[in-house]
Amino acid sequence: MKFFAPALIFCGAAAFGQSPQVPHKMPFAGMTLTIRDDARREIQKDVDALTQSPKYFSIKAERAKTYFPIIEKIFTEERLPVDFKYLAIQESALVSDAVSSSNAVGFWQFKDFTAMEMGMRVDDAVDERMNIESASRGAARYLKQCNHYFNNWIYALQSYQMGAGGVMRAVGDKDLGSRHMEINTDTYWYVKKFIAHKVAFESSLDGRPATEVAVIQAGGKSMKEIAQTLNVKEDLLRTFNKWLKAERIPEDKPYAVLIPKGEMAPEFSVLTVPSTQKVTAPVAIAPLAGAPETNLEINGIPVIRALEYESIAAIAERGGISIGRFLSFNEMEIDKPMVPGQLYFLEKKKKYGSQELYTAQPGEDVWSVSQQFGIRQSTLMKYNQINSATTSVSGVTLFLNASRPGATKIEADSVVALLDEDTSFDWDLSLSAARANNIEKIGSLDTNESVTRVPVESRQSVAGVEIGQSVHEVQPSDTLYSVARQYGVTIKEIMDWNGKKDFGLSIGEKLKVSAH
Repeated sequence: MKFFAPALIFCGAAAFGQSPQVPHKMPFAGMTLTIRDDARREIQKDVDALTQSPKYFSIKAERAKTYFPIIEKIFTEERLPVDFKYLAIQESALVSDAVSSSNAVGFWQFKDFTAMEMGMRVDDAVDERMNIESASRGAARYLKQCNHYFNNWIYALQSYQMGAGGVMRAVGDKDLGSRHMEINTDTYWYVKKFIAHKVAFESSLDGRPATEVAVIQAGGKSMKEIAQTLNVKEDLLRTFNKWLKAERIPEDKPYAVLIPKGEMAPEFSVLTVPSTQKVTAPVAIAPLAGAPETNLEINGIPVIRALEYESIAAIAERGGISIGRFLSFNEMEIDKPMVPGQLYFLEKKKKYGSQELYTAQPGEDVWSVSQQFGIRQSTLMKYNQINSATTSVSGVTLFLNASRPGATKIEADSVVALLDEDTSFDWDLSLSAARANNIEKIGSLDTNESVTRVPVESRQSVAGVEIGQSVHEVQPSDTLYSVARQYGVTIKEIMDWNGKKDFGLSIGEKLKVSAH
């Protein structure tokens, strides 16, 4: 059955030209949230952006109706509030093989090491981050682990993005154990973004999904054998089970296999969804005269034209680069929609444009101009003293090769940090940079509770500390995160080895950093 026919465009409020409205009070995970007017206005903008395209909203709503029953069952078993199911839409748009620019993967956007700490298998045969059952169980465990420190599900939610340690330092002991929270303009952006997703989708998920799935447990079988046994198309079965990389399902444990019923529209598994910020479609760029589609360039940089229904993963593969590099070269987030016919870069954009000046057209923003002329967004902003990438520049004459004369800035509602044009942004911030900016490692589940493992046997020096050392004396600038990172262990291990119940450290304190 093909479910994106006109009759199946979602039946929520947005179908009639009106977005769901953000309430003054709302329940969440057994808590009562009071949403102040300043925050309501911010959240409402996100709700409006999520619902502005009936087509894309419908695609995500249909995925939610397909996958939410599975997520709800797992969360109930894990004793996690089912309200957290909306976080999967926020994180990945419920696309199984979604990959972020920081290489977080799957429904719940886990980094590989965090996924393995949460009990998932990630190797050449299986990547359970793309398995809805395994990943949802891992997400439940992670959120419960974070809530152990706060007894406050809002802070557990915030921890999903910035880590429990980052939240602990940000909030101290405020509202620990609280069942009532005020949401205002100072509330962390990730929390407000979640509330927008909950408001946007919760009233639009009634009825049966157009694509239904059943879950079976299997091991030792190939997808071909399962397809033949159950009379399911093999390619369709593989689409719903991208977590299996090998030919056969391993036999080390039972794995959840999704069995689709009926057919599926191409849009279902493709990440063609708008972000929660206002999306401006890039200006259409005509093919270069006489140039074949395989040799297109903008500003001397190779580009590739997006095909209809093509995902970020597919166009990156066709262009011969990784997803992370594709996102970096095009200065995109994973949830930015792919525009059929639009040209995307296969190498880094330049510090100068192909002409001196350009007067932006109605609806254009910094990113669309950056894409049109092959000039880095950060450079374009610096030249023109623009303080936000989301600023509308409609009607503004922009300087593409030199700084704008004078000191007048083009202002926006929100301020973003400008990176040096020679800097390639990396979510895996160095510890020194993190301290300097008073932030922790940011990125979905790139938390301060997870570190890259370094074999003790190698005994090399990491940040001046020899791996294998068993006791660490706390220095004035130390945090549990920095100590864990130095010794290639996790915060939880340090806390367990030292019987610690909180994140506090005392100068001169002796910490065991090894089990031996």
